[in-house]
This record gives sequence, structure tokens and C-alpha cells, in this order.
Amino acid sequence: MNSRRSVTRESLLRLGVELLTEQTYSSTGLDALLRRAGVPKGSFYHHFASKADYTHAVIDAYGAYFAKKLERTLQAPGCTPLAGLAAFIDSAIAGMARYACRRGCLAGNLGQELAAQDEHFRQQLDALLSDWQRRVANCLRAAIAAGELPADCDAEAAAALFWIAWEGAILRAKLAGSTAPLQLLRTQFFCRVLGVAEPPFTE
Repeated sequence: MNSRRSVTRESLLRLGVELLTEQTYSSTGLDALLRRAGVPKGSFYHHFASKADYTHAVIDAYGAYFAKKLERTLQAPGCTPLAGLAAFIDSAIAGMARYACRRGCLAGNLGQELAAQDEHFRQQLDALLSDWQRRVANCLRAAIAAGELPADCDAEAAAALFWIAWEGAILRAKLAGSTAPLQLLRTQFFCRVLGVAEPPFTE
């Protein structure tokens, strides 16, 4: 029974990630979500106290998924740090193309909608982006140690700039229906910000 409940919770979280990368919080109605999931309302409220509580859990699930993706690509065995960063961007470009640029970044989507309305959501989403920024900064510090970047490279500032540009590029890709903004970010970040040759595409 507990296993079945766990499956129900996980399926609801996966569906929440899917929906909230495509649409807004306000347009995501519980009744439609539950119909799509094939889950009765009572089961939903067994796991989550409210729509807001559910969304906080979805954000945590998305953050855990994304952290694993960053770890897997940035620290891939046999891959240099900058090649790992390029592979992460290439994976995102491929993912955007797979869904015809309809899906964006859940943190960016919800941040634009909810940051000014709810302090708890603002803090949670800011912490999520700060964690991702820390991981890229660590990648750039590893690139400095490996001799891929000069010793005076400001890894923290470059990582902060990367995520600022990333969220804008994801939004622009959705609006344009094209991965070109992400491809532009890739080229300009490596060539202009880091001052290195752009790695070849990995996908």
C-alpha cells in the first residue's frame, strides 16, 4: 500500500514538472491535473495539503532532477570541465528542440510569475538558482585548475552571468520557437565571456 502511494506521489510530481515547464501556475488547475493523472482528489490531498504545497514539492523534485543532470554532465568521466559545460548546454538545446521549444525552465517560469506574490516561492526558487550557479562556478574553478581558463578568471561572476543569460535565452527560445538563442548563448559565453574557443557540439 505504501509503495502504491509512493508511486502516486511520484507520478503527480512528474506531471507537475511537465505542466509547469509549459504553462503558468495560475493556469494549472487541480481538477484538470487530476483528470490527466487519473488520480482522485482524495489521493491528492493525502499527499499534499494544497496546490501551493504541491507546487513547492514539484519545485524540489525539479531541483533534484536538474542537480543530477548538472552533476552528470559537468563531471562526466573523461570529460574536461569546459567540455562538460558545453555538453550540458547541448543537452538543453536538444531538449528544447525535442519539445518544439514549448517547455522552458520551471524555475524561470514560476519565478517570473510568483516571485513578487509569494515570499516562500521566491526564496525557494532563488535557492534553486543559487545551487545551480554554485555548481557551474565549481566547474569553472575546475577548468582554471586544469589550465583551460586563466588563473584570473572570476568563476563566481562568470557563473552568475551564465545563469542570468541562460534564463533569458530559454525564455527567448520559447517566444521565438527556435533554439537559436541557446546556440547564441553557447558561442558568446565561451568566446566572449570565458575567452576560449567554442567546443564542438556534442549532440
